[in-house]
Order: sequence, then structure tokens, then C-alpha cells
Amino acid sequence: MDTTGSLESAALTKVLAFLDAHRPTERSLAALRRYMDEMLTMEPVGQDVQLEAVTLGGVPAEKLVAPSAGDDGAALLYLHGGGYSLGSAAGYRPLGARLARSFGGPLYMLDYRLAPEHRYPAGLDDALAAYRALLALGISARKITVGGDSAGGGLAVALCLRLRDEGAPLPAALGLLSPWVDLEGNTRSMLTFGPSDPIVTRDGMLGLAEMYIGPAGDRKDPLAAPIHADLRGLPPMIVHVGTRETQLDQAVAFAQRAREAGVTVDERVWPEMVHVFQMFPAFPEAQASIDEIGARLRSAVDNPRPPSE
Repeated sequence: MDTTGSLESAALTKVLAFLDAHRPTERSLAALRRYMDEMLTMEPVGQDVQLEAVTLGGVPAEKLVAPSAGDDGAALLYLHGGGYSLGSAAGYRPLGARLARSFGGPLYMLDYRLAPEHRYPAGLDDALAAYRALLALGISARKITVGGDSAGGGLAVALCLRLRDEGAPLPAALGLLSPWVDLEGNTRSMLTFGPSDPIVTRDGMLGLAEMYIGPAGDRKDPLAAPIHADLRGLPPMIVHVGTRETQLDQAVAFAQRAREAGVTVDERVWPEMVHVFQMFPAFPEAQASIDEIGARLRSAVDNPRPPSE
């Protein structure tokens, strides 16, 4: 586990001040959705990345292609975060562009359906439809990687669970940024780090979980909360999480459970980082993490596992 960090206090102060200055006074879901998209798109995408609106299995998405993209048929399906109720492909363009550059292949940012208008398993169904559409385009599963942050990370794992259980070909690897895999919110970090994590509080997380699965939903359903899943047979995972975030303990526990199930896990715990810190270029660690995840996903495509694995 990495125990060193380069975070300067000024970077964290800058991020917290930015979030406070732009936080909406209205607490409606529509206002929160606007706030999240506006916050994320403050960072320019860059003219080097080509954007194209596409549809994958009937689900809208954006295809981002950086100059570094090769023609080897590799693809990255990315599932954005936002507690299954916030976030969009448009809002995630800057993060997607940086990851597309690091991955060196087309990145498909999926606009899966959101709760509470579309509760579980609508988003998972959309992810499955999009993955199948990539296969239908002639892209080999061994050339596909799947990434996601927060809720999108949990959704990426759930997608692989569905594929495994259906006997479908699995992607080459998973890239998980602060994955949200536990809907109960009883871990030590969830109870302790709320004041220092500007992105996810326990009350907020529990509210989003209820919107996603419904008031009577099972918070231990393994496809909604993969911390409770049998993880055997899943593809290699890259898991990055910060030490100052509420999701720390569940992400670390999930990585450990995956290793115990025989899954190859490349885990990186970033000192002093908050939830999905990769969204904030003020942190020097943000781009370092993106570059590392992109390189690991590219390596999984370039050096595929034997068919027996």
C-alpha cells in the first residue's frame, strides 16, 4: 500500500473552496444534476479529442478519440459516477478525454438511465446492452476494457457479474476509481471521514442508494452492492481510492475479497485524496492516477490473458 503523497494543502483548499462556491442553494434533483455537470465541465476537454454522439444497444453515448488512439480494435466502455442518479456523458467529457489519452483507444462514455426515474436494474441493463453492442461491432471482448468511478465502478463490476453468470465473454480488465460497492454505509471510513470528504456524506449516500434500489430494495443484492457478490472468475481489476474519502474501507475490503476469490487486483491507495479525486486537476495526483489506470488497461489489452483464465 502506498503511504506517501505529494498533496500540498493549497490543492485541497482550492478544491474545497471551488466546491463551496459553486454548490447550489436549491436541493432539487434537477439542480444537483446541473451542479454536477457544471462542476465537471469547468475543465476544458481539449481540441485534440474528437467527440461523436453514438448509440450502443439503443443507449446514447459519446465516443471520445484522442490522437494517441491506435487502430488495433481496443475500446474502453466507461460508466460514470453520480450515485446512479446524477452525472452524464456530457459532464464527464473532461475526465473521459484525459483517460482516453492515457488509454490510447476510443472511450465510450455511456449515458445509462438514472434513478429514481429508472431504478435498478435499468442502468445495469443499459451497460449490458452497450457491451453487447461493442461485441456486435466486431470488437473482441479481449480488446474491451470497462471503467467506472463511484457508482459507475459498482456498475462495472455488476456488468461483469452478469456477463459471467450468462456465460458471455468478459472484458480484458476493469478500471475502478473509488468504486461504490456497498450500499449500507456502515464502514469506519463512512462514519469517520464525512467531514473531510467534500463529495460523499453518509446521509447523501444512503439517500442515493434508496433512490437507486427503492425503499424496499435489498441493499445486499450482489448486483446492486457487489461487495456481497461471489467474485470468482472476474477479469483483472485496477482499484484506486483515497485515504480521505468515505468510500475507503469498502473499496479496500472489496479489493481484498476479489483477491481471495482469485482475481488479479492492482490496488492503489492514494494518501490524502478525496472521493474520485481524479476529477480535480488541482491535485497533481489526479493525472498521475489517470495515467496509471489508462496504462494498466492498455497493458491488459496488449497482453491478453490465456483463454483458460
